[in-house]
Amino acid sequence: MARAHRRYWRFNLALIAVLMTIGFIVSFGVPLFAQRFDHVRVAGFPLPFYFGAQGAILVYVALIFVYIVLMQFADARLARAVRAEQGDAA
Repeated sequence: MARAHRRYWRFNLALIAVLMTIGFIVSFGVPLFAQRFDHVRVAGFPLPFYFGAQGAILVYVALIFVYIVLMQFADARLARAVRAEQGDAA
């Protein structure tokens, strides 16, 4: 069971690292390139306005959703491993 727990936490930490990297890029990387799109207009507003006002929020919500879904799969996999080990012990 210790091996299953180690795999679970290794997956959890890797997932968090990837999602936080994506969040960092959205927070700090996209604004660096936003001025290149200043000439593009959407409904009278420059495109970088939408990057900051709407796009980042949507990305953050998507990151939360991805984390929830993938961790549910990881939780189910850990539960199966624990049940299998308990069945072997009995």
